[in-house]
Amino acid sequence: MSYLIFGGLTTVINFIVFGIFDQFWPYWIANTIAWLLSVLFAYVTNKRWVFESHTPTFRAVLAEMTSFFGFRLLSYFVDQGIMIVGISVLHGNSLLVKLIDQIIIVLLNWFFSKLFIFKDRQH
Repeated sequence: MSYLIFGGLTTVINFIVFGIFDQFWPYWIANTIAWLLSVLFAYVTNKRWVFESHTPTFRAVLAEMTSFFGFRLLSYFVDQGIMIVGISVLHGNSLLVKLIDQIIIVLLNWFFSKLFIFKDRQH
């Protein structure tokens, strides 16, 4: 349930930041900025409240962060791919494509977080 709440907030941040920057810059730049800010928010909330991950050493924190950002980078490429196909190829509305994109990305990120990133660190 907490993943749905914080995943939803992460998605809202991503969507709002994208909507703001999409007005001034190309969609792929707006999407990158939105991704970066939402992933930073997601890491903190996932670590602290969703998976309640307690890493006892700096080395463990670094390993967890590397894993989190590495998997999020994979989902970023999926994200950008969906945006490119939806906007440049299919000529869809950028905000509608972003909404569809975010549904897919939230599911993909949950899978990565639950099964790979925080699996051994949960209480």
